[in-house]
Amino acid sequence: MYNILICDDEIMIRKLIRKYAEFEGHSVTEAANGMEAVMLCRNNEYDIIIMDIMMPELDGFSACREIRKDSFVPIIMLSARGEEYDKINGFELGVDDYVVKPFSPKELMLRIDAIMRRTVKNTNVNEVITIDSLVADITARTVTIDGVRIEMSPKEYDLFFYMIANRNIALTREKLITDVWGYDFYGDDRTLDTHIKLLRRSLGEYSKHIVTLRGVGYRFEA
Repeated sequence: MYNILICDDEIMIRKLIRKYAEFEGHSVTEAANGMEAVMLCRNNEYDIIIMDIMMPELDGFSACREIRKDSFVPIIMLSARGEEYDKINGFELGVDDYVVKPFSPKELMLRIDAIMRRTVKNTNVNEVITIDSLVADITARTVTIDGVRIEMSPKEYDLFFYMIANRNIALTREKLITDVWGYDFYGDDRTLDTHIKLLRRSLGEYSKHIVTLRGVGYRFEA
């Protein structure tokens, strides 16, 4: 059972998600705007947050930015818009998934399950990998270069740790999506390319280690 926070200014959307979530045995808390969600997160712990973008008082992006100051709780963003800019902005803030309205409540539940399975799985990994002055501590979920910590979104960490753990191996797009996002990932496969772009930017000079394999996928060379 997961403790889920649903933040959406549309009461019917909240009730719809609550209905499906509680049917599967989850506990649900509702917030009608971003400010309310931020305050709830300061006083409570949630396993996952479902956050709308367009809301009064405080929009979803701003709320996510505030929540990320204190927590890396998984976040799924909801939006009536599907523009790439919105998705990139969300992923840069540390959003784990992005769902465009109208959506299937059952699909949303599957996405929640997939994210939570990966979150639990990642906590069992115990390894520190060093490449020159780059140090990736998978257990602590930290990456440093020349002793300086590199801040990434949760999904960037997932993708990077997976690639560096499988360094020098050709990883197909399908394998990366399956192993990092989950076999039941329903999103656009351009999500992978977007995260590779963000990851390269975060790694700076070490971005050269991420090699694009045309028609295949990517490889982390070290």
